[in-house]
Amino acid sequence: MPADYPIRPVPFTAVRITGGFWHTRQQVNLRVTVPYAIKQCEDTGRLTNFDLAAETLRRRAAGESTFQNKPVTIYPFDDSDVFKVMEGIAYALHVQPDPALEARLDGWIARIAAAQEPDGYLYTFRTMHPDTPVHDWIAPERWRKDPDLSHELYNLGHLYEAGVAHFQATGKRTLLDVCLKSAELVWRDFGDRRLRIAPGHQVIEMGLAKLHRVTGDPRWLELARIFLEARGPGGPEYSQQHLPVTGQAAAVGHAVRANYMYAGMADVAALGGDAAYVEAIRRIWDNVVTRKLSLTGGVGPIQHGEAYGADYELPNACYNETCAAIALMLWAHRMFLFTGDAAHVDVIERTACNGFISGVSLSGDRFFYPNPLAYDGAAKNNHDHAGRAPWFGCACCPPNLMRTLAALTGWFYAVRDASLYVNFYATSEGAAEVAGTGVRLTQATEYPWDGRIRLTVDPARPVAFTLRLRIPGWAQGRPVPSDLYAYRDPAPPAWVLRVGGQAWAAPLEAGYAVIAREWRAGDTVELDLPMPVHAVRGHPRVEAVRGAVAFERGPVVYAVEGEVNRTAPAGLTVTPRTRARAHRQRGPLGDVVTLVLDAVAAPAQPRPVTAIPYAVWNNRGLAPMAVWLRASQSPTDPVKDL
Repeated sequence: MPADYPIRPVPFTAVRITGGFWHTRQQVNLRVTVPYAIKQCEDTGRLTNFDLAAETLRRRAAGESTFQNKPVTIYPFDDSDVFKVMEGIAYALHVQPDPALEARLDGWIARIAAAQEPDGYLYTFRTMHPDTPVHDWIAPERWRKDPDLSHELYNLGHLYEAGVAHFQATGKRTLLDVCLKSAELVWRDFGDRRLRIAPGHQVIEMGLAKLHRVTGDPRWLELARIFLEARGPGGPEYSQQHLPVTGQAAAVGHAVRANYMYAGMADVAALGGDAAYVEAIRRIWDNVVTRKLSLTGGVGPIQHGEAYGADYELPNACYNETCAAIALMLWAHRMFLFTGDAAHVDVIERTACNGFISGVSLSGDRFFYPNPLAYDGAAKNNHDHAGRAPWFGCACCPPNLMRTLAALTGWFYAVRDASLYVNFYATSEGAAEVAGTGVRLTQATEYPWDGRIRLTVDPARPVAFTLRLRIPGWAQGRPVPSDLYAYRDPAPPAWVLRVGGQAWAAPLEAGYAVIAREWRAGDTVELDLPMPVHAVRGHPRVEAVRGAVAFERGPVVYAVEGEVNRTAPAGLTVTPRTRARAHRQRGPLGDVVTLVLDAVAAPAQPRPVTAIPYAVWNNRGLAPMAVWLRASQSPTDPVKDL
């Protein structure tokens, strides 16, 4: 078996969500967000740019030596939005086959192939207007401004990811062949000639790693390493070019770029066996989870530069771009594949349930670019929109969210030797191969609203292996794998495990309940994770939340909106008399658990306050919102679950 991560994920194609919270969100993604994103790419001219590039190629080849077109969109990275939508379509086709959608994707691929230059170059803004740069971000020569803003290599990274996804989902090579033709050019320019240019916006490293996996060609892995090792010293922190990658120890600069780079470093380390890369990303990971992670799992709180801040710089009116949350989850999953430590999956879950899924409305057609933890109810902080927006001129987040939600099942299970890891809980069906035997897995649960999970294990034959069932950090009394946040009452009620209906005492290893036994068809595992409401305090060095409290239940973080509570959150104070009551309800916010916080001090008199899952705020119109509420000082726990 070729070198790779010691733990292998069960591919998204082997798992299907069949009910519950994530099924609802995936179905809206399929029915609404996918066709909506397709229409936006067509209506905004992103697809047209490929047609204009193809027209320039045809007419110049026919003898019109001076013919040129001008792009109909704003940014040279607009090509990448098309590629991300295509990747999302490929994932969607696996979740729900659709011949009409597949045929439409085939048409897109043909248009993209027509825009590719004979030597493999694919970048519409240059190809349609080849004589002079049509945008300030583009240099007269290929690649030269990529360390700044041209995004030539960034676009290709998303192309390569889309090509591999399309091949895996459909078995077709049409888009993969476009990718390989492009990669051959990149190798000639950067591999053979050793042109030393660090990509200004990372993602090609992950795309090249995927090409390497699907083809076995070592050049694509070497190219990823070349791009990483072109960084530093002395470049801008904004794009992580300030130091060689193995010398970096803290998350700095543009958060999306940073997290994509750390994920790419993980891929190169796994596929190429580079211990120095592993040590570097471990240092940086520790910096993030101990000093730079919002309670919702968001990162990159500083609007200027869409950036990581200083240690403990976590303002509530933060930026926390949706793409940064996605990139964090991609990186965290790779860290798990190295370590087998559930703490990394805990971060994925926290981000997924809060700071990621908040990026799209319940209707599936309105989006957040930033995901703040406090909002005044009026500011146009969402790229000149107040509240969620129908689309953006810089539209990286909606298609990124679309593709990630469609492929979420790739994070559910993983295998190492004779161990099967169960990472995500959702009503679902899946299949894995463990200890040389096919095993079918069926989950029944109302998670994340209810902590009871029933897992049915169906091996093709009786087989001995170790089932590793994740016990989330929140169920062990800690919200994150550090002291950055803490529960006021850190002693959680005990979780309960049964195998075949009988109580089972399983040891905990790296956050997993370990069940080693022979498994037979129809065996059941039941896990009960009690879900009290917790009051959360921030580290005293996080100035923005000093003297404040937040609420969560299970992996879900809560927020208070002013509209339904008749008082802006800034006017509320949690007191020692406050009690929390959880209510499962169906209504305008879907099927959710809300909280009623009793005896919250308000300007008039103490009264109940309703808190909703952070992920669904701003689905009922504009209103002030806050995750963190002022708390009266008391040595006692200010909140108790009823």
